[in-house]
Amino acid sequence: MLATISDFDRIPRILRLNIAGQPVEWVSWQDAVCLYARELVSWTVGQPLLSIRGGHSRLDGTTSTMTIHSIIACDGRVVSRDGVVVPLSNPALFRRDGNMCLYCGKPFADFDLTRDHVLPVSKGGADHWDNVVAACRRCNHFKGNRLLDDCSLELLALPYVPNLSEYLALINSGRILGDQMQFLSKTFGAKSRLLKELSRG
Repeated sequence: MLATISDFDRIPRILRLNIAGQPVEWVSWQDAVCLYARELVSWTVGQPLLSIRGGHSRLDGTTSTMTIHSIIACDGRVVSRDGVVVPLSNPALFRRDGNMCLYCGKPFADFDLTRDHVLPVSKGGADHWDNVVAACRRCNHFKGNRLLDDCSLELLALPYVPNLSEYLALINSGRILGDQMQFLSKTFGAKSRLLKELSRG
């Protein structure tokens, strides 16, 4: 179903791809309209999401319309996405770990989770995807700056670096349309816990 003017504040973001079909970023519907108007959209995937009406033609009186799809591929230079390290943020980290403490296994809301460094920073650990996990405040406080072997804690799952497709899903979770998630999930990494979560659902 196409959105109406009263729905504009609730319209999901549009998934922008490069001309080769690789996911690049989320754009607002306003930015998507600009891309369509500049004739940079080469092809589309997914369902029509929004129909925009323009002005009337002076020549024949017809009203112009523009249909915006949920996934758009834009013309331009293709930059290799291999080896791209996505930025680390707590919301994306917590989503990667399923909003669960990877020490006690209990689910928590974002505000009750912390970022724990498996190898503590004080011992040379990096603030990087493959050295951090979601941890509840209690477990993080108990672990402190100790190594796992020194505090009788075990990881329930290993940390990993999400690829760009999974990262885009993580940062927009809860607002992704079915066709967008289906498109993104085809290129999630083999270690993706989000992919396993989708396969269970």
